[in-house]
Amino acid sequence: MSSADDQLYVNISSSLPSLSSSRRKPLSAQQRWAAKKQRAEKRRLPGEGLARTEAPPPVRSQPAPPPALTEVAPPKKKKREQEEAVKEAGRSSIKTSSLFKNNPDIPVIHRPAVSQVKEKIFSSDSFSDLDLHPHLVATLNKVLNITTLTSVQKQTIPALLSGRDAVVRSQTGSGKTLSYAVPLVQSLQSVRPKVTRSDGPLAVIIVPTRELALQTFQTFQKLLKPFTWIVPGVLMGGEKRKAEKARLRKGINILVSTPGRLVDHIKHTLNIVFSSVRWLILDEADRMLDLGFEKDLTVILNSLNLTGPTRQNVLLSATLTQGVTHMADVCLNDPISVQVSGSTCSDLSTVTLTSDPSGTNQSESFAVPEALKQFVVVVPSKIRLVCLAAFILDSCQFSQNNKLIVFVSSCEVVEFLHCLLTAVLSRPTANRKPQLSFLRLHGNMKQEERSEVFQQFSASTSGVLLCTDVAARGLDLPQVTWIVQYTPPTAAAEYVHRVGRTARIGGEGSSLLFLTPAESAFITELANHNISLSEMKLLDILSSLMMDDAYKGRGKYHTLEQEIQERATVLQTEFENFVHSNTQSVQTAKKALQSFLRAYTTYPAHLKHIFHIRSLHLGHTAKSFGLRDAPQGLSSASTGPRVKPQARNQTRTQNRSPVKSSLKLYIKLFLVLCA
Repeated sequence: MSSADDQLYVNISSSLPSLSSSRRKPLSAQQRWAAKKQRAEKRRLPGEGLARTEAPPPVRSQPAPPPALTEVAPPKKKKREQEEAVKEAGRSSIKTSSLFKNNPDIPVIHRPAVSQVKEKIFSSDSFSDLDLHPHLVATLNKVLNITTLTSVQKQTIPALLSGRDAVVRSQTGSGKTLSYAVPLVQSLQSVRPKVTRSDGPLAVIIVPTRELALQTFQTFQKLLKPFTWIVPGVLMGGEKRKAEKARLRKGINILVSTPGRLVDHIKHTLNIVFSSVRWLILDEADRMLDLGFEKDLTVILNSLNLTGPTRQNVLLSATLTQGVTHMADVCLNDPISVQVSGSTCSDLSTVTLTSDPSGTNQSESFAVPEALKQFVVVVPSKIRLVCLAAFILDSCQFSQNNKLIVFVSSCEVVEFLHCLLTAVLSRPTANRKPQLSFLRLHGNMKQEERSEVFQQFSASTSGVLLCTDVAARGLDLPQVTWIVQYTPPTAAAEYVHRVGRTARIGGEGSSLLFLTPAESAFITELANHNISLSEMKLLDILSSLMMDDAYKGRGKYHTLEQEIQERATVLQTEFENFVHSNTQSVQTAKKALQSFLRAYTTYPAHLKHIFHIRSLHLGHTAKSFGLRDAPQGLSSASTGPRVKPQARNQTRTQNRSPVKSSLKLYIKLFLVLCA
């Protein structure tokens, strides 16, 4: 090869890429990311196409140096910062979709045209017009501040003073207690020689609940101030039996008791003697039958009938059911019937009674206080808890001197709401200087606690009492302005007894009934009993949250409704955060939810089309208990899918033992061969 050829070969080989240059070291992640960023910046430059044509091609053999660490941050760190920024943005804005979306539509409420029964509370007569002891009239005027007779008192007191047995039916809060207490005191103070403690019980008064027993006893204490020789006493569950026996040994002339405790003393106390009993009074007789005290009442009546002179019997009830009528036939002798709606006293045989023993006759009309304003609000299940809290804040926190009674279905729900509302709503803030007072009352509490709560709520001027139906009968709690039925009643009669805790003795009061959209047909059910309700809008109740900046969200809103929903969601979030703050709170909420579902299955058959367990959305219902999700196992336990008969039979066939099937087949073949 010539020297020229050698020179050409060297030039060509130098111009070709070498193997070593083609096998360059791979770029690091940092270098690749920097190169990618440089290419992206070049694309964003103006006149990109012109610059691309004029710029010389990059020399591949000389890669760009890696960028300095101070110029560009690593990609992983930036991704981490972006994720944290997204999380922080999520914390700063609360979404309202979970609370106000996917809810059932609220139906349009049509107020049925009903002629509601109104009973005139007061009459034109006064106690001074009756043939009563002057000291008794003075006690009524000065101690009890009562001068005018109510309509039921005007009809009942003269009939009882004449010695007749009576069945008294009147609306709650009409003064039925004094209608028998006044003639009883008048009769005993006129006995000569004077009554002494050693005479033992001269009057026995049976009431269904401990609170009513305590209240009745305190009423007699006031009436008997001028007649100190007549001694009242009370027997009720929860008290020490030994102390009660000591009081019985000393002597009690007017004995107030609950059925169970009196039966207990009849069986185990030797010094209780009924030989001198002249009066037997059964107060709230329908409620005693509802609570299952029929056997206890039979034991008491048998003990009274064994010994003693002919006594005067009085039976008081809000509804004259078949059970009450049967009781009247057993323990009353030729009674007269006192009904304020009829405005006359008549013989019991002429009174139309309800044919349904549960008091749920569709044609039966109930009387409510004339000054009572009745409202209903239709609330989806998810918003029930927030709606209740907003109503309590509006009534007790942003208004003064209001007392609320909130009725729920079970003791566990009372405990849960008391714990939750006390923790969340009673915290002091700028707009909440006087803290809200929440009290609870239910049947599982000790008697000392129940008595203390009863006295405390009676003496207070504002506050909220969370209770079961143990407080729905006979209790005279003064100055109660609102009755909230957070859980719907099981019957129209129960509704009337609940609302009867307000607007008593001619006073003013209001009631609010909570219903879900699926339960709105209960309004028509109440209208069948001549009970008319006015609708209160959900948004109007939630708008009270606008008065407290503690529930103000961080976003900007185009409408007032959006801001109200945001504030409601803030409050719901506070409830959920408290419930999920510890395991004990979660368990309390779950127990309350389970007890609510159990109580929901106890509605009577004629209301099952309104209150059915399968119409509840468990997830939405759980949210009303501060739970973010429905507890596992409730769906299958409470609202599991129904199994069709064919599928059930198929399942039984599949689960049948093959040995038993073969044995049956062999027996059939043997019988065929023998034949």
